[in-house]
Amino acid sequence: MNKLTPEYYQQLEAIQAVDFVLVELTLYLDTHPNDAQAIEQFNACAKESRRLKKIFEQQFGPLMQYGKSYSGCPWQWDDTPWPWQV
Repeated sequence: MNKLTPEYYQQLEAIQAVDFVLVELTLYLDTHPNDAQAIEQFNACAKESRRLKKIFEQQFGPLMQYGKSYSGCPWQWDDTPWPWQV
């Protein structure tokens, strides 16, 4: 397994925090679909999630498979550890 830096964990934690907010906002918006402020917050968090994931993947490799993340050459998906292993 590759040695992980503190920055790896910091970036992964930031992604997890924003994605947690997205889950909670999704649940809220399921019952409050006309809350424009919550929708605005959801969209801002979705944009931030994409930004954080792009930075993470540029430095540490793909987060997701099946076309949701790009790979450099050589193929990076088989590089460990995978995000769920840390």
